[in-house]
Amino acid sequence: MHPDDPTTTHAAAPQSRIETASESEAEAICAGLRGFNSEIIGAYEFRSLWLAARDADGRVIGGVVGYVGLGWLHLEVLWVEQAARGRGLGAALLLQAERRAREWGARQVHLDTFDWQAEGFYLKHGYREFGRLHDFPPGRQRLFLQKSLSSE
Repeated sequence: MHPDDPTTTHAAAPQSRIETASESEAEAICAGLRGFNSEIIGAYEFRSLWLAARDADGRVIGGVVGYVGLGWLHLEVLWVEQAARGRGLGAALLLQAERRAREWGARQVHLDTFDWQAEGFYLKHGYREFGRLHDFPPGRQRLFLQKSLSSE
């Protein structure tokens, strides 16, 4: 018997089976972890930060999706449509997201990107690398970047 073998049962653990979770079960699992975390660090919440950039016709041509919590902005997506790139829209979206996050109490921001995406863009805006996964996806790299918001 090996501890990583899923068929292994442990004397202290009740008999159980592992299955695909439903959406409501996944939410319950996350709620369980949030409850555990709250016992350690106190009450906390995450606040969604969504920004949309629109052209003159009201069509979305870029935007930001992220959230603020625990003193950090997690920037999940910053996207600008190809035809609108190179005109400062990405920088304007990034600065607005950082500004709003700061107003909501964030002191830091972190994100991940890939080597074919926006590494240079983020470095130019004061981000620094704190991690890199090689061969993710095969032959490429995934980068993890952060920036302090307290100095601005």
